[in-house]
Amino acid sequence: MAMVAGEASSDLLASLLLQGVRQHWPQTAIHAHGIGGTHMQAQGFKAQWPSERLAVHGYNWEVFKRVAGLLRIRRTLGNQLLHQRPDVFIGVDAPDFNLGLEQRLRQHGIKTVHFVCPSIWAWRPERVHAIRQAASHVLCLFPFEPALLAEHGIAATFVGHPLANVIPLQPNAAAARRQLQLREDAPVLAVLPGSRSSEVQYLLPRFLHAVQWLLKKIPELQIVLPAVPAREASIRQQLQASGLTGRVHLLQGQSHLALQACDVTLIASGTATLEAALFKRPMVISYAMHPASAWWMRRKQMQPWIGLPNILFRDFVVPELLQNAATPEALGQAVLDWLGEDGTAQQRRSTLQRQFIELHQSLQADTAHAAAQAIEKVLSHDAPL
Repeated sequence: MAMVAGEASSDLLASLLLQGVRQHWPQTAIHAHGIGGTHMQAQGFKAQWPSERLAVHGYNWEVFKRVAGLLRIRRTLGNQLLHQRPDVFIGVDAPDFNLGLEQRLRQHGIKTVHFVCPSIWAWRPERVHAIRQAASHVLCLFPFEPALLAEHGIAATFVGHPLANVIPLQPNAAAARRQLQLREDAPVLAVLPGSRSSEVQYLLPRFLHAVQWLLKKIPELQIVLPAVPAREASIRQQLQASGLTGRVHLLQGQSHLALQACDVTLIASGTATLEAALFKRPMVISYAMHPASAWWMRRKQMQPWIGLPNILFRDFVVPELLQNAATPEALGQAVLDWLGEDGTAQQRRSTLQRQFIELHQSLQADTAHAAAQAIEKVLSHDAPL
């Protein structure tokens, strides 16, 4: 089988799917290769290119500078797969890259599965036509998605969200703090600026200025900042320039441990916001990008929310501060509001906790088994993997 997963979150999802496939076919030698990251490689995946090569975001010249290289990789991989003819190709998220590749492979008789339904219910609804042409089957993370896809003639299965089974319903913050050698009597802020280079460029400086603002208000505040290996050097440079090197605990990955340990997180919009919700953590969602990219994305946006928790609840259950609204003072004050000890702040946290527990329960399923069964429907029963 062949797989493509872009970005850190997709790498994790893909590794969980690989685990499920191996458990479902324990007597079969699973040969998996393509584009993936460290989590997939730990499952025996052969990465011809690292998943970080696909981690781009935005429009206009931000992506155009790299689009030729991405198209070259997609064309090269497509040529290889047409020659090798794997039993199934599984594209994990990264729809801008994967749907075109899946369509090409499917036209030549290779079965294709797309894992993570593109958010046609949130923005870019025209993508549904590309999905119909590209995917033999779609594995959906959210329970409402299969019916939506069925309206457009697309076969799909709700498999639950793998992270809902990995993340405990009641996370142990104290244990995580001990593991990270953090004090238990002082608040913890997790800063998650994202794993893309553009996010480190445009969003992290705002987050660090917000941290500086917060430290003036809460001198005992503890800050943890998980960094994927590809971004660690640039993050260290920004920490040094901001004078925060000694105040911020820079972690090598460990985003889940950071979320488990924290009282609140300052976080980039994306899959990580759902992870924060599954850890039942209050959050302040933010995003910043090149102004031209922001203008283009607003034109394609169908809903007033960009954070997954808000989209799923169809309400601003957590604050979102985007582009020009993401000032250090606004970000810092939004974090401070979650940390308040007055009755209103406590009630707000309690309400959010209940909402996130309900969300967690709605996403729980035996994802590995459901995904493997869906893949089995796509494959012939006697086809090797």
